[in-house]
Amino acid sequence: MGLEMHPALRIHPGEWLMHEIVEAYGLSVSDCAAHLGVSRQNMSALLNGRAALSAMMALRFEKAFGIKAETLLRMQVAYDLAQLKLKGLEPDVKRLEAA
Repeated sequence: MGLEMHPALRIHPGEWLMHEIVEAYGLSVSDCAAHLGVSRQNMSALLNGRAALSAMMALRFEKAFGIKAETLLRMQVAYDLAQLKLKGLEPDVKRLEAA
């Protein structure tokens, strides 16, 4: 199956965090940002899918909510790869054969 058959790969990790963590804990974006020690603007951009999840932000969520940073970062990489493939932005590179 191609990536187009896996809609879960197209979910931005910030959107998932918004639903599964922020809303589940009854937090506002401002509350979450303050708790994690980041600006509301940066938190909003992440949670609304306008910014990628950084390693530091993943660590902040891990420390605050117990979800592994590695899991969150794998979600970001899967999302990024799915977006490239869905947009047809794969590099024009040929496989190099061993000598």
